[in-house]
Amino acid sequence: MKTIRERNIGWRIDYVIVSSPLEKYLENMEVHRCTLGSDHCPVSLEINLDSR
Repeated sequence: MKTIRERNIGWRIDYVIVSSPLEKYLENMEVHRCTLGSDHCPVSLEINLDSR
């Protein structure tokens, strides 16, 4: 039987929240599903305040 992680189900408790004024500066967002160590997946967000 596949694990919960392998089935990509479960609670989503790791969030990144961005205000509307910062939204235009978003460059990239990623969920690092291949990073192991717990049942959580790290997330990263790139914001470039020098652009636009």
